[in-house]
Amino acid sequence: MFPRRSLLAAALLGVAAASPSWAQNAADWKPTKPVRIMVPIVGSTNDVLARLVAPKLQEVFGQPFVVENKGGAGGNIGALDIVRSAPDGHNLLVGYNGPLAINVSLFSKMPYDPVKDLAPITLAVKAPQYLVVNPATGITSVKEFIVTAKTNPEKLNYGSVSVGSASHLTMEMMKSEAGFNITHIPYRGAAPAVSDLVAGMVQTGFFVPGNVQGFVKEGKLRLLASTGLKRFPSTPDVPTLAESGLKDFEATSWIGFLAPAGTPPHIIKRYNEEMVKILKSPDIQARLHEMEFEVVASSPREFSAWINSEIKRWGKVIQDNNIKLD
Repeated sequence: MFPRRSLLAAALLGVAAASPSWAQNAADWKPTKPVRIMVPIVGSTNDVLARLVAPKLQEVFGQPFVVENKGGAGGNIGALDIVRSAPDGHNLLVGYNGPLAINVSLFSKMPYDPVKDLAPITLAVKAPQYLVVNPATGITSVKEFIVTAKTNPEKLNYGSVSVGSASHLTMEMMKSEAGFNITHIPYRGAAPAVSDLVAGMVQTGFFVPGNVQGFVKEGKLRLLASTGLKRFPSTPDVPTLAESGLKDFEATSWIGFLAPAGTPPHIIKRYNEEMVKILKSPDIQARLHEMEFEVVASSPREFSAWINSEIKRWGKVIQDNNIKLD
C-alpha cells in the first residue's frame, strides 16, 4: 500500500500532466463534419450576422458552416432544435432577445430552459432601436408624439415585428412610462411591418436601424428617438428617449452565438476565441457598423450574465402589461 503522501503526489502529477493536454485540446479542436448554424427566424439582421460569420468560421476550421433558418413560436422552434442536438461542436444557435430572454415570461410553458439548456459562446452585437413615424403624421419630436398619443390615440396605430418581440415590448414599455395607449398591430417579421408603416397602414413603431435607415434616407420615414443610452454616431441629431423625458429608458436588441448545454468547455472556448477575432476584424466590424450594430464580442460568462439580466428586464414589462402568447 502506498503512503498517503505518495498517493497525493501521484495525484498532483496526474493533474499537472492533464492540464497541458486540456489546453492543447482547446487550441487544436476542429469540427470533423459540416457545422449547422441555426437562425430561429426567417430573414432579419440575425440571418445577416450569421451569413457574415459563417464563411469566416469555414476559413478557420476547414469545414462548411451551413446557415439554416427555422422560424416559429417566437424563435422557440429553432432554438429547441439546437437544444436537442448533439453537444459536440457541430450545432450552433444564433440567439436573440426572443428565444433567450423574452419568451421565458411570454409563454406559460417553454419547451426548454434558455439558461440551463444552452451554453453561451459570445454576445456578438447589440443595437438600440429607433422610434419611427410615417411623415404624414406631422409628428417631429417625442414630445409631439406623446401629446398626440394622449389626446388623439385613435390617430396612431403601431406595428411590430411580432407579439412579444422587442419591437412590441419596447412600445409597451414606453406606453407605461409616458402614460398613453395606442393600438398594437402585430406582423410576422420586420419586412411586412415596415412596408405597412411606409404605406401609412400603421403610423409608428420601434425597429432596429437596419430595417428602417434606407426608408429614412428616402424621406419615407422619420426618426424621432433611439432607445440606447447614447445617440447613434450616424444620427447625432436624433436624441435618445432618455434625453427626451423618459429617464433611464433603455431597450436594446441583441444577437449572440450559443451551443447545446453539455458542449465541452474546450469547444466553447475555441469558438469564443475565433468568433471574437472575426467580430473584431476590420472588414466585419465595418459591415456591422454600417448596420448600426455595436460590436460586443463578449466572453461566455459575460453573455450568460447578460441573458439573466435581460430575462428580468423583459419579464417585468410582460408582467406589468399582462402580455401572454398562449
